[in-house]
Amino acid sequence: MLQQTQVATVIPYFERFLAAFPTVEALATAPEEAVMSQWSGLGYYRRARNLHAGAKKVASELAGQIPNNVEDLLTIPGVGRYTAGAIASIAFGVRAPLLDGNVARVFARVFAVEVPVDGSVG
Repeated sequence: MLQQTQVATVIPYFERFLAAFPTVEALATAPEEAVMSQWSGLGYYRRARNLHAGAKKVASELAGQIPNNVEDLLTIPGVGRYTAGAIASIAFGVRAPLLDGNVARVFARVFAVEVPVDGSVG
């Protein structure tokens, strides 16, 4: 929900979303229209659809338990390497280093890397 949205703006949306879907199972069994309705106004609706699909997978295939390692987290729809690493490290204390664009740019400056670090080298 915080994708390009300030925390103060997100808080009421987050509270309403959790009130509507207090558990993974509640989110998994909710109709897509209900999920979209709760997300309405935040934009990035693909994230809401992925969150819903992820909840369905966790509820139906993982006994309602969020995986505690990067590899298994990556099997959840909408969870990429960055998100899997963040969940594993923050929620489960797993060492899962992340390298996002900001970190890559800092390393490039510190170590005087002269080639672009954004993957645009052709």
